[in-house]
Amino acid sequence: MDLKEELQHVGGFVNLELLAKQVVEGFIAGMHKSPFHGFSAEFAEHKIYNQGESTKHIDWKLFAKTDKLYTKRYDEETNLRCHLIIDNSSSMHYPDVKNFSLNHLNKIAFSSLASASIMHMLKRQRDAVGLSIYSDTYEYYAPEKGSDRHRHMLINELERVVVSNPKEKTTDTYTYLHHIAENLHKRSLVVLFTDMFQESAKDDQLFEALRHLKYNKHEVVLFHVFDKDKELHFNFDNTPKRFLDVETGAYINVYAGTIKANYETEILKYFEALKLKCAQYKIKYVEADINKNFDNILTTFMVERSKFL
Repeated sequence: MDLKEELQHVGGFVNLELLAKQVVEGFIAGMHKSPFHGFSAEFAEHKIYNQGESTKHIDWKLFAKTDKLYTKRYDEETNLRCHLIIDNSSSMHYPDVKNFSLNHLNKIAFSSLASASIMHMLKRQRDAVGLSIYSDTYEYYAPEKGSDRHRHMLINELERVVVSNPKEKTTDTYTYLHHIAENLHKRSLVVLFTDMFQESAKDDQLFEALRHLKYNKHEVVLFHVFDKDKELHFNFDNTPKRFLDVETGAYINVYAGTIKANYETEILKYFEALKLKCAQYKIKYVEADINKNFDNILTTFMVERSKFL
């Protein structure tokens, strides 16, 4: 069965777990080309030895192969608590996709598969994971745990989100980030997937909510999810089209070519302002183009995770 078949709706759900495993295995197989060379084969079972730790659990056979010191890990060890947050507003379900494939995803499917892949990485490292999903309501919350049963529950929720079809659901990111910040009692890596399409007047409130997370000593990564070809460069053929705001129902009839230049100028200004705000508040900002693979997502995760070791 090929990847396209695996992502198609089967019995009302999308098989994210199998795809996430394949995404991660492909990523790890390519790690020898990255700064993480030498760590891929023993990724699940070892951690880097830090000076001052007991030498009791050093893997000397691995040292002979890599000339680096690693210590063996054990099932009860949890080095990281990670909380994944997904924006499930109507705009995240763009574009309309009937049969999903690895190379044909909308924003919510990309975010969910990226999250499932991070969960798979966390499982390999025996770390704890939690999940929040929001739109105009706080749809789902699960605290950070490390069990297989818990992880399967989260995967099932992600699969439900992918095939859901919310109508005119707006984005209330800033409100629910405050709620999430209150729920996280231990230092965590907080990973947010959102397209950042909301009322511009609320941007300051959004960053106040992100600062709430930073104030509580969490590391925060913002994956800005969008279709770069369409939502940034506005590459539509120049025929009459109705452009619909799926969150409010408002629309405009226009030839794409007549507004393309102005649109791209304004959206670039908005994106640059987001990057500057994130830099100001020491929030890791990462573009997540749904037409690209997941390597940038997983590399970012590994780099940010390393701050907790």
